[in-house]
Amino acid sequence: MTSKQRAYLKSLAMKIDPIFRIGKDSISPELIEGVREAIDARELIKIAVLQNCMDDPKEVAQTLAERTRSEVVQVIGKKIVLYKESRDHKKIQLPK
Repeated sequence: MTSKQRAYLKSLAMKIDPIFRIGKDSISPELIEGVREAIDARELIKIAVLQNCMDDPKEVAQTLAERTRSEVVQVIGKKIVLYKESRDHKKIQLPK
C-alpha cells in the first residue's frame, strides 16, 4: 500500500464509527470471525480498544490483521483501522 493510498483510507476512516470494541477478553475466536466477516463486507473498518483491555493496541491491530489477512491502515490511541480489498466487489477505489 502506498502512502497516498494509506492517506486516502485514513481520510475515509475519520468518518466511520467503530463497529467492534475489544475489552478485557482481548482477542477471541468469535471476535476474529466477526472482524473477518465485517471486513469482507465493508473493506474498511474501525475498531475501538477499551480501557479495560491490557494489551497494546498496536499488537492487537497486528494480530487482527494477520488473522484476517487484512492491512493495518493506522492505530491512533485506542482506535484501529483495518483494510482488506474485496475480490468480488470493490467498494473503495484506491488512488494509484
